[in-house]
Amino acid sequence: MYEKARNSWLKHLDFILLDLLCFQLSFSLSYYILQHLTFAYSVIFYRYQAIVLVILQLLIVFFTQPYKDIVRRGPYKEFVKTVQYAFLVMFADIVYLFAVHQIIMISRRFFIMTTIFFIVSSYIVRSLNKIRIGRKRNRNAGKRALFVITIASEARHVVEELQKGSFSDFFITGVELLGSSTAEVPEINGIPVYGRGEEIFSRISHEWVDEVLFYLPPNYPLPESYIDKMLEMGITIHYSFSVLNQETGIQQETGKLGDLHVLTNSLRIVTVQDLALKRAMDILGGLVGCLLTGIICIFIGPAIYIQSPGPIFFTQWRIGKNGKKFKMYKFRSMYMDAEERKKEYMAQNKISDGLMFKMEDDPRIIGSEKKDRNGRPRGIGNFIRNTSLDEFPQFWNVLKGDMSLVGTRPPTVDEWERYDLHHRVRMSVKPGITGMWQVSGRSKITDFEEVVRLDTEYIRNWSWMLDIQILLKTVAVVLKHEGAS
Repeated sequence: MYEKARNSWLKHLDFILLDLLCFQLSFSLSYYILQHLTFAYSVIFYRYQAIVLVILQLLIVFFTQPYKDIVRRGPYKEFVKTVQYAFLVMFADIVYLFAVHQIIMISRRFFIMTTIFFIVSSYIVRSLNKIRIGRKRNRNAGKRALFVITIASEARHVVEELQKGSFSDFFITGVELLGSSTAEVPEINGIPVYGRGEEIFSRISHEWVDEVLFYLPPNYPLPESYIDKMLEMGITIHYSFSVLNQETGIQQETGKLGDLHVLTNSLRIVTVQDLALKRAMDILGGLVGCLLTGIICIFIGPAIYIQSPGPIFFTQWRIGKNGKKFKMYKFRSMYMDAEERKKEYMAQNKISDGLMFKMEDDPRIIGSEKKDRNGRPRGIGNFIRNTSLDEFPQFWNVLKGDMSLVGTRPPTVDEWERYDLHHRVRMSVKPGITGMWQVSGRSKITDFEEVVRLDTEYIRNWSWMLDIQILLKTVAVVLKHEGAS
């Protein structure tokens, strides 16, 4: 019988409860000091505030998983994570107080003191709890006995990976090398190593072995006779296929597809909570963006129509996540015949391989025939492109779910049809209004392979914090008029 690992909430329940307690103590102590020895819970407003803090902490735990790998963190990383958690909770509380028009009820000194008290107390409590866990787990009592079956070239790697950290809930009893009649070395890091011909079944059946791990390359056949005999003995079996993608950065996860149990490979695997938080950010940003779009339209809509009679909005079929087509909206910054004239200017495309189109001083832009004293075009189309105002209608795409605030820029249909296999990776996520390459100097990048590299880097390292960083950089880039063309 195999006991499944507890989910992340239950696994770190002790740390969650301790942090809830530390926040309440910090909250109460700050009030006690600042209000001349008065208890916070005696005031109705602060009683409600204490409840709000608990709710915010639980929401943050659910959406951000701040306790992931907590027992393996070093002292410095733990301090950084504690500070991040404290600031995130207090920031969420400030947003809440602004929303309910009660921010004036709490002083800045109270926020600062509560945050400092929590960081100090939580860091100490977390460290002491990890010491307690470490002492409990440093003994084999209560741990599971694991036997490893692998090949000679992978033996040292798998043992070292399994022994990382001091908080594992298993210990290794031995290693067998398939394909080797005898072991070249008698032990690895203190773990005995056996060859295939050393009566391994007799050893396993008469010694303490709870579980067996098969760690084999993808092209190595699973020894079915081994599996049958171990299942007959009632031993739990694990299969690791991580050798398949050790160097590619591919993530793997087991699950179900219909009624089938499957192993899933993906460039990036995210949790439901992460996706829910990203979508919540998109909805909030989409609502605000649509409101701003309506206001902007009042001013630039007539200017566009006067200089180029026709629709104020430009719609175009674009390629979304994994090849799904959608209609993307922009303020029209080009003359009505821009798409027909595009072929005339392909030779002046700044992207050498033609997989995107970028042109210096594009004559198809509305009003581009007007020049300033430096000879640069100064029409309404150039203005809305340089200030990125033409992108605002895409907030409607974000609200609909076709796009995200942050992602990869969606290609046109003809660009998509020219993609090589490795280019497709950039569309494995929802396209975004902004993204990694936009804040890296988009007009200066003329190599599409660099665009793909930056987009791939974004996908591999995605987190909601990275999205926030890109959004903040985007604001700075737009205000400085950098990168747009």
